[in-house]
Order: sequence, then C-alpha cells, then structure tokens
Amino acid sequence: MNLENFEIVSFDCYGTLIDWESGIITVLKNLIANHQINISPQQILEMFAKFESEAEAGEYIKYREVLKQVVEKIGKELNFQPTESELNSLANSIKNWQPFPDTITALQTLKQKYRIAIISNIDDDLFTDTAKHLQIEFDFVITAQQIKSYKPSQKNFKTAIKKMEITPEKLLHIAQSIYHDIVPAKAMGLSTIWVNRRQEKEGLGATLPASEKPDLEVPDLKTLVDLI
Repeated sequence: MNLENFEIVSFDCYGTLIDWESGIITVLKNLIANHQINISPQQILEMFAKFESEAEAGEYIKYREVLKQVVEKIGKELNFQPTESELNSLANSIKNWQPFPDTITALQTLKQKYRIAIISNIDDDLFTDTAKHLQIEFDFVITAQQIKSYKPSQKNFKTAIKKMEITPEKLLHIAQSIYHDIVPAKAMGLSTIWVNRRQEKEGLGATLPASEKPDLEVPDLKTLVDLI
C-alpha cells in the first residue's frame, strides 16, 4: 500500500479511536450485578454485539435508542427488568468513554499529512461529547444519524465519498471492526487498514464475526503512524 496516494483518511470511532469495550463492560457489568447476576466480560460483549446488530438491522432509530434496546434485551436474556435509568445508562456513559492511549498522537500526526474524517454508527450529539476527548478538528464527521443508516451498509460509505467530493481511491478507511467497516469498505473498492486491537484477547468482543482481508493489518495506531 502506497500511503502517499490518499487525500483523506477516515476512521471508525468507537472501538478504533475510543475504547468502547471498556466503556461497555464498565456500565453493563455494574448494571447486571445490581440484579444479583454475575457473568464474564466476554459474555457481556457477545450479548452486546448480538443485540446491537439486531437493533441496527431494522428500520432506522437513533443510536441512543439502539443502546436502550440492547439493555432491554440483555435484561430479557438474563430475566430482569431494567429501570428507566438503567435503559439509558449505556448511552449516557458514552461521554465518559476514553480514547486509546495511542489515539490522540496518531490523529495529530496524520492530520499533518491528510484530511481526517469520522464515519461512525453514532448520533450527532453523542459524537459531540466524544470529540472533546479527541483533541483535533475533523474535516468531515459523517454519522449514522445524518444518513439514517448503520454500517455495515455500503450507504454510509457511499454518502461519505459524496460529501467528501473525492474518488474512492483517494480515501483510506481505518477501523477495528471487520464486520461493520472492513467488509463494506472493501466491497466498494476502498483501501482499508484493520486495527486489530483484540489480537491478544479471546473472542470477538463487541462485534459480530465476519471475514474479509484488509489491505494492511496493524495492532494499534502507533504502529500505523510509525509506517508513515
């Protein structure tokens, strides 16, 4: 891959830039424990992946509502009824989810060379809270709320390319989720980098299983920046 060929670098946000699995586990483990149930972090993430994808696959609803459905379905799966506060707890916690240790330096470095974009399954207001942690000004922020569609739909990437007013070969997409990002981006002919942040962990975490070969695999963003 010739990294000189690209004009814009786009990122998935949650799982790639933001440590969403830590955020998800923190909230859901406490919530479930409040109902005298104890399950492993891996089981929590597997339930999240299943129920999030189900909620996103139907008619479009805001991501805040997606997360409410996730909590509701977890309650049903584990035989408890979440309170209204618990139903909103996951969405309300997003503002506290933190970047990975390598995220900010990587973004600042890449910003010197490329225009930087976000393509994320999120609501505009929820990303506004997250953006405060990321410490750069993005050239494009493209959310599921704007498109009324969730990745892995190709519609999200098609809309992004149109808004950016570039040809697909000038866009490099970087993401942690094979399911949400690498599969649809590759299907559109985009160049992709897979940030395999779970390479030393068991299971698939907060995303469903999927198979696609990225153009490049790195364990973290620091490794990527060192290649440029």
